[in-house]
Amino acid sequence: MFYKDERLALFIDGSNLYAAGKALGFDIDYKLLRSEFMRRGKLLRASYYTALLENDDYSPIRPLVDWLHYNGYAMITKPAKEYTDSQGRRKVKGNMDIELTVDAMELAPRVDHMVLFSGDGDFRPLVESLQRQGVRVSVVSTIRSHPPMISDELRRQADNFIELEDLKEVIGRPPREPQHDRSEEMADQD
Repeated sequence: MFYKDERLALFIDGSNLYAAGKALGFDIDYKLLRSEFMRRGKLLRASYYTALLENDDYSPIRPLVDWLHYNGYAMITKPAKEYTDSQGRRKVKGNMDIELTVDAMELAPRVDHMVLFSGDGDFRPLVESLQRQGVRVSVVSTIRSHPPMISDELRRQADNFIELEDLKEVIGRPPREPQHDRSEEMADQD
């Protein structure tokens, strides 16, 4: 499904990929992930999208964001918004769908194949538009978690579906002991 001479771009929905890896019981080694896709084609860009919950000038994922930035990833971030819902629960909101979509549309004329690391069904129209422009689109997520982490519509629209668990031996590492609960990192993506 990959050709050595094709121009590749990776678009990583950070909170979605984190949740899928966690559901499968492993962490993503981003150095290995980038190397794997450099091996599969001519990697033009690897973009990572996440909202940051900044409390007292610190975000629990700041070390990851900084590492990715220094190691070949284009980092697209924005501040997350905290709010209290009608039941008095603290919620975090930080959807990056528009930023990812705009970047993918702008890059489309210069790539042959885009790999989207997300199972979010909101990306189905993006995938369809990229395909109309002649770009092949692979989607990486999982159907092996309960519930599955990919929408059926997105999976059907993609040219290729890559099961994240099948990449575990290539890009995975055992989960670290949690220093914080990243589930709040963007638990509410809307």
